[in-house]
Amino acid sequence: MSAPVVPVAIGPTQPAPTLLSKAVGEGGAALVDLAEARALIWAGGPGEFPQELPSSVEWVQLPAAGVEDWFTAGILARHPNVRFTSAAGAFANSVAEHALTLLLAGVRYLPEHLRAASWRQQDFFPHVGTLRGKTVTIIGAGGIGRALIPMLAPLGAHVIAVNRSGRPVTGPGIPDSVETVPADQLGKVWSRTDHVVIAAPATAATQHLVGAEELARLKPSSWVINVARGSLIDTDALVAALASGAIAGAGLDVTEPEPLPDGHPLWVLPNAIVTPHDSNPPQLRLAAFADHVAANVSRFVAGRELLAPIDPDRGY
Repeated sequence: MSAPVVPVAIGPTQPAPTLLSKAVGEGGAALVDLAEARALIWAGGPGEFPQELPSSVEWVQLPAAGVEDWFTAGILARHPNVRFTSAAGAFANSVAEHALTLLLAGVRYLPEHLRAASWRQQDFFPHVGTLRGKTVTIIGAGGIGRALIPMLAPLGAHVIAVNRSGRPVTGPGIPDSVETVPADQLGKVWSRTDHVVIAAPATAATQHLVGAEELARLKPSSWVINVARGSLIDTDALVAALASGAIAGAGLDVTEPEPLPDGHPLWVLPNAIVTPHDSNPPQLRLAAFADHVAANVSRFVAGRELLAPIDPDRGY
C-alpha cells in the first residue's frame, strides 16, 4: 500500500503561482486548501498572514531570508507549536553576485569613471585598485557569504568569514585558505581587513554593528558593502566616514532609513554607491523561492530536517 500523500497549502493568492504549485508537486506533496493542510507555503507578507492556523498545520515556509518583520508582527509568537522556515540561502547567489559587483565597482573606481565627461587617466590611476592579495571580511557567513567566497577566490582575495559559532566555513568551491572568526571576536578583525561585506541577519544584537569606532579602524582604502539590512550600519557614522575620507567608499543595497529619502547625503557623496534593494529582483526571486520550496517540501514529506529553520531565540 502506498504512503498517504502529504497535503500542503499555498497562500495568500488563489490560484497559487504556477511555479509554487509545481514546486509542491515536485516535492512529492499534494496541493490542498489550508483547512486540510499539514504545511503552508506563504508567498505574501506578515500583514496578510492568518490570525489563526488550522491545528493540522505543522510547518510554515516564509518567503523571505530576513524575517525581522515577522518577529515584529508577532507571527511566530502567535503560533508557538508550528515550525517556521525562512528562505535563507534561496537567493544567495543573486545577492552575492550583487555584493561582488558593488565591491569591484568601488575598488576599480567606477563611480568616478561613470561621472567623467573627459579623459582623466592620470587623475584616476592612483585610485584604481585590485582585490588580488587583499583581505575581504564577510560578516555573516551564511548562504550569501558561502556563495560569495567562491566568487572572490579566483580574484586572489583572502577571505575572513565571520559567523556566530566560529566553526570553520567549508563547502563546494570554498578554499581551505578561508579563515573563520567567531562573531564575539569581530573586534580583532577590523584592522586586518581591506574591505568588508555585511551579510548578517538583522537582530537586536546586530543593530549598528558597524559604527564610528569600527569605521575608524578600517583603512582609508577600505570599501564597506552592505547587502544585508540597513540597520547593521550606523548611517550617520557612515556618512561622516565617507565625507572625511576615513574610508574609500561604501556600496549599499540596503539603507537606514529605507527607502532612502530624496536629498539624503548618501545620494550625493561621490564615494557612495546606492542601489534600491534590488540585489534580489522580482524576476529572479520567485524562481529561486520555488526551488527552495521544492527542496523543503521534499524534506518535509520524507521526515528530514528542513532547510533554514527559524530559531525564535536567535531571531532568525
